[in-house]
Amino acid sequence: MSPLSIQANSHSASSATKPDFDFLDLRAQFRSIRDEVMGAITRVMESQHFILGPEVKQLEDEIAAKLGAKFAVGCASGTDALILALMAAEIGAGDEVITTPFSFIATGSSIALVGAKPVFVDIDPLTLNINPELIEAAITPKTRAILPVHLFGLSSDMDPILNIASAHNLIVIEDAAQAIAAQYRSQFAGTLGTFGCFSFFPSKNLGSAGDGGLVTTNHPGLAERLRVLRVHGSKKKYFHETLGTNSRLDALQAAILRVKLKHLDSWAEGRRANASRYRELFDAHGLTSVVAYPPDPGTQFHHVYNQFTIRCRFRDELRDFLGKAGVPTEIYYPLCLHLQTCFADLNYKPGDLPVAEEASKQVLSLPIFPELSRTQQELVVESIVEFLSVRARAERMQVV
Repeated sequence: MSPLSIQANSHSASSATKPDFDFLDLRAQFRSIRDEVMGAITRVMESQHFILGPEVKQLEDEIAAKLGAKFAVGCASGTDALILALMAAEIGAGDEVITTPFSFIATGSSIALVGAKPVFVDIDPLTLNINPELIEAAITPKTRAILPVHLFGLSSDMDPILNIASAHNLIVIEDAAQAIAAQYRSQFAGTLGTFGCFSFFPSKNLGSAGDGGLVTTNHPGLAERLRVLRVHGSKKKYFHETLGTNSRLDALQAAILRVKLKHLDSWAEGRRANASRYRELFDAHGLTSVVAYPPDPGTQFHHVYNQFTIRCRFRDELRDFLGKAGVPTEIYYPLCLHLQTCFADLNYKPGDLPVAEEASKQVLSLPIFPELSRTQQELVVESIVEFLSVRARAERMQVV
């Protein structure tokens, strides 16, 4: 199985007729760029400059240029990117930040960790992103920011979010951890709000060989504040004007990311091609009435498919069946943030955000990495067809 522990599906099982493969095969990616990556690692090792420095600065400049942002500030993780953005905006105790309940824990925990209160708003049933129509009703005098998530590589509907923020004098912090190079109306995700926060976790479209993150902004003062906050609040060594944190991107990760950045667009196109093939295969089998898969978002949104996520009423049964057929899957996410134990003090209860809660019981992500073969995709879809056929027969027998 893959060396990345999170990518192996624990439900996968060997089959006498169907081969196993990984949910995300990073070894295939590495083989295609091995010489470039090893050259970059050697360059850093020979320099013996490991923390921040020229490699990080060049990566920041290259990503800023790629995305059309004026400034990019590297940090230690995608979670830290969110925390640093909130700290730079001076959001803390007594403040509220509106966000989605259907995301990775870091989206909500970063708000709580700076002392603010996450306010969760339900999601759109098609995109699974925050529903802009519900945001305004959640605004109170304590609201300081809106934090939309560009989930699975698809931008949130940003125009209404930005309009609401402008009308209420709120800042917008984009969680673009899964959406580097995704676009909304030809503008890159992470460059529309006050801050854009990115993750370089290995499973991301642009993944490092460990943890890493980055914040984009078009405001020079905020960029400088981010740089100070990531090094313990210091502009001058051993002199600290404010309380910061230790969140520095190391040079080895930056060097590897610089290699991968050159391939990002072609990898994204591979993912988009695989998404199109899934749709073709699903349509050919007439699965639309039983399995819902994400619609093609059209020209307004440029989806980069960090995940390809379907919805099925019998999700858990389907996942078990696919695992036994050698098809790996993942669930993003099985429990909404507002129902997590760590947020019990917010007093949300089941039923408060029904669209997100229903999605958490139905979503299932299928392999979508660029190197995925047609044969592997056909196995995925044919296994889903087989499951539905077996289940339909069982239901007919029960009726009889």
